[in-house]
Amino acid sequence: MESRGKVQALNTAIREAIPAMRRVALENPNARIRVRAVRFSDGARWHVAAPTPVEQFVWQDLIAAGQTDLGQALALVAQELRMPPMSERALPPVLVLISDGRPTDDFAGGLQTLLQLPWGRRAVRLAIAIGADADPAPLRAFIANPLVPLLQAHNAETLVSYIRWASTAVVRAASAPPSQHHSSLPLSSLPPSSNVPLPEPPPADDNLLVW
Repeated sequence: MESRGKVQALNTAIREAIPAMRRVALENPNARIRVRAVRFSDGARWHVAAPTPVEQFVWQDLIAAGQTDLGQALALVAQELRMPPMSERALPPVLVLISDGRPTDDFAGGLQTLLQLPWGRRAVRLAIAIGADADPAPLRAFIANPLVPLLQAHNAETLVSYIRWASTAVVRAASAPPSQHHSSLPLSSLPPSSNVPLPEPPPADDNLLVW
């Protein structure tokens, strides 16, 4: 399947995950769940610029085109993880990186900018590789945790399953009380990486047509 087909599958997967994300928000009324998105083709820009309450979140479809400027995307996200606008006390942000290619810019510089920030290091960082053309090395570098697997989706059904898991099960874990036992402490006294216990991801369905 060509890149256009992968992006169409991504758009469908995100739209299908939104109702489940809203249910997670209802289950955790003490956690304010906000959603943003960055696109990184021919530069990086906010696709959903404002931190949007999940109950108001509407996905606008992406279009396949251009380069894969992942380094610029990470630097853009890093700007929003500084203090301010982040507070010293907060639940860990969940960052989900999805790519079907390899970086075409200074990925290492962008990643360094992100990980040198306390909230960049403490974020729950997940990555989904779409298809066989996705370079796994930068995605694993982004995760930077051997205990967190790189998710590899080779068909639309598995992509839907992974995005639903990342946007619901992981967000539920990050916002649930067991992950909040450090939330009343200043950031300087917290561990240098996320302490959120992640649930097991769903298995890949390798019996379906692959890209």
